[in-house]
Amino acid sequence: MVYGTPLAGVDLAAKQFWHAEGGEEGTYLINEGDVEVGMIDATDLHPDMYLPQMAGSRIVVDSLSTIIIKYGIDEALKFLRKTRDEMRNRGANLLFVVYTGIHAPMEMTRIMRAADLVIEYKTDIHQAEIERTLAVHKIKDAAAPQRLLPFIITERGIEASTTSRVV
Repeated sequence: MVYGTPLAGVDLAAKQFWHAEGGEEGTYLINEGDVEVGMIDATDLHPDMYLPQMAGSRIVVDSLSTIIIKYGIDEALKFLRKTRDEMRNRGANLLFVVYTGIHAPMEMTRIMRAADLVIEYKTDIHQAEIERTLAVHKIKDAAAPQRLLPFIITERGIEASTTSRVV
């Protein structure tokens, strides 16, 4: 799962994951926002109808937040677990987008516990500078990095930053 505000870059990260170089694109199910070429409009789909639409090795659900709002946290978690297990069986990778500031802390905790990987996209403003960082909070069966990873948003998407701010 990736989470953050819409301005932090989570949507760009999801699109880059979907369009990763060197292979098959996969499926991008979008239930809010503008549907772009190649995406599946899932606005009116019940979560039970998502799985049959998922093809390829990289699947994006944008967003789990909308599913939670429409169907409740229990239905969303049932969907997350079922889909996660099916993608494991297929050998595919699944990315859920979750937006911050929408869900109760307990809902976020439950989502994070069900996810294999939890990445937060953060934006901080320091004087006249916008600082964007990525925090890997959880990696199933592995240690998560102890540092924030700075990134920049370019016309091509998200790129790792080669500089860091000195305090």
